[in-house]
Amino acid sequence: MSVDVVGIGEPMVLVQPPAGGTLTASPTFEVHVAGAELNACAALSLLGRRAVLCTRLGDDAFASRVEHAAAALGVTLDAERDPTRQTGLFAKDALPDGARRVLYYRAGSAASTLDVADAGRALRHRPRAVLVSGLTAALGPGPERLVRHVAANAAAHGSRVVVDVNLRPALDPEGRAVRTLSAILPHTDLLLVGTDEAEPLFGTADPAEIVRRAGVREVVVKGGPGGCWWTADDGTLHHQPSLATEVVDPVGAGDAFAGGYLATRLAGGSPGAAAWLGSRLAADVLAHTGDTAGLPGRASAAELLAEALRRDAVR
Repeated sequence: MSVDVVGIGEPMVLVQPPAGGTLTASPTFEVHVAGAELNACAALSLLGRRAVLCTRLGDDAFASRVEHAAAALGVTLDAERDPTRQTGLFAKDALPDGARRVLYYRAGSAASTLDVADAGRALRHRPRAVLVSGLTAALGPGPERLVRHVAANAAAHGSRVVVDVNLRPALDPEGRAVRTLSAILPHTDLLLVGTDEAEPLFGTADPAEIVRRAGVREVVVKGGPGGCWWTADDGTLHHQPSLATEVVDPVGAGDAFAGGYLATRLAGGSPGAAAWLGSRLAADVLAHTGDTAGLPGRASAAELLAEALRRDAVR
C-alpha cells in the first residue's frame, strides 16, 4: 500500500492537569501522547490518508505507550528503540490567566539522536509528501542534518517537501530551526507558517510580504484568531476566517490544521478547500484539552473531507 505522508519528529508522552487545574495544585493528571508531527499524522490518518511517523524512541514504558497511541490513531510508526536513551516527555500547565505553559523534558531523548542515517528509513516509503518542522531541527545537530538531507533529497524519491515552521525559541537557544528552515526553503513545496513565528524567518508578520519573501509556490500563513491566508495556484492571496467558537487549549490546533490542509490537497482539493478543512479541524482541537482529543472520528472526518471537496465543485 502506498504511503501518502511521512512525518519526521518526536512523539512524546504528555502530562497535564484536567481543564481548569494546574500542575502545582491538581491532585490528578491526564496522560496523553502527542508531538507536532504525530498530531498532524493523526489528522491525516483520520481523513483517510496513510501516514507514517519516522522517529526514535527509548526502550521504556513510555515508548510502548507511544506505540499503542499511534496505532489507535491509525498512524504507522517507523521507530527504532534506543536502550541507552529515554522517550521524550512534556507537560502543559494551565496558568491563572487562562494561558498554557509547556514544559519540556526531552533533552538527551532518543529522538534527539536522529541523524542523516535515518533519512533512508523515512524516504524508503516513497511518500507523496514528507513533513518536517522547526521542532525537529531544534532537537540537536543530528536532527538538523537529517531535516536538511531529507529536504534536499525528497524530490529524487518522488516526494514533495512540506514544512510546518513550528518555532519554539525556548527549545532552541542555538537557533537551529531558523537556520535550517531558511536553508531548505528552495526545496520546499508547501510552507505553513504562523504570523507569530514569521519575523525570525522573514523579518515581517504581514501575510502578503511573508509569501513574497518565502519564495515558495504554496504558502499558508496562520494567524490564530485572525484566520489564515492561502495562496491560489496563480499566486494570489486569499483569506479564510477562523472557525473557532471556543478556546479551551490552543496546543495542537496548528498541527490539526496542517493535517487537514495537507489531506485535502492530497485528495485533489484546492488550497481554499484545504484552508477551510484545516480551520475546521483546528477549531475542534481548540475546544478540547489534549493535542488530538478534539479530532473527529473517521466517519465524521470523511464527511468533512467530502464537504471540503464539494466546496470546489460549487465554485
